[in-house]
Amino acid sequence: MTLALLLSGQGGQNPDMFALTAGLPAAEPVFAAATSLLGRDPRALVRDGGADLHNNRIGQILCCTAALAGWSLVAPVLPARTIVAGYSIGDLAAWAIAGRLRPEAVLRLAAARAEAMDAATGDGFGLAGIRGLPLARIEGLAGTHACHLAIRNAADSAVLGGARPDLDALCAAAAAAGALRAVILPVRTPSHTPLLSAAAEAFRARLSTETLLRPGPGAPRLVSGLDGLAVFDARAGTDKLARQIGETIDWAACLVAAREFGAQAVLELGPGHALATMARDALPGARVHALEDFRSVDGVRAWIGAASRKADL
Repeated sequence: MTLALLLSGQGGQNPDMFALTAGLPAAEPVFAAATSLLGRDPRALVRDGGADLHNNRIGQILCCTAALAGWSLVAPVLPARTIVAGYSIGDLAAWAIAGRLRPEAVLRLAAARAEAMDAATGDGFGLAGIRGLPLARIEGLAGTHACHLAIRNAADSAVLGGARPDLDALCAAAAAAGALRAVILPVRTPSHTPLLSAAAEAFRARLSTETLLRPGPGAPRLVSGLDGLAVFDARAGTDKLARQIGETIDWAACLVAAREFGAQAVLELGPGHALATMARDALPGARVHALEDFRSVDGVRAWIGAASRKADL
């Protein structure tokens, strides 16, 4: 069987996001590293909820923590063929799962990435999601309202970035044009737009100080969240990892890469289930779940085992 692991971006942080992994011994080093950066145990932080969960720095660290804790859950039962791709900040977490960065390095870099992004824009910016219009129409509306295409999700779905008043106007115009969904997302930074080009350069410099690892045997194939291409050259891959902060990312291409790699099962690691929902449309023959769909560690591992056995029949 071939398994695709999809790592969530910001927006889905919630009080139950560590429900399965909070007591997992293998995840303790991840929670300890996150605690040192947050000044508080992330498990306690999310239980308290509140607006802090969507603070950019806290949110990026939490999303990487969720992905890495989830990885510690599934790693013991991984099938022989696995591919990993991350959405926005999930792209950074994917480097640890693919064996190219240490988990604690990913968490440090998540904090540095958020700090660079906050310094580049300040308050009053964000992202909006639009679904149900052709992508060319969405891009046209974005240009009219001084917004930028941030993420291509599908042929009729995208995320846009800009100043909040411009995003409000864009959502109103998209709804009037017949969009099925046009909403402001719980993210306060115009990620993946030219507004963050300075942050991309700052992060590139910070990323260059980390030691890259050689993946071990059987490590998942890493796909760049920027363009959906497999990462074979680490330095070229880190260039894309920095560039994606200030450039449009093509998540639709990442899902195509998972399909072309032969993914028969898909598991979203991280808060929420937005990526699993998109994967069901892009990989209609695959068995798809988010980690949050499960109620026990044994349930997740049994599902992976059952999917492997079914694929081998």
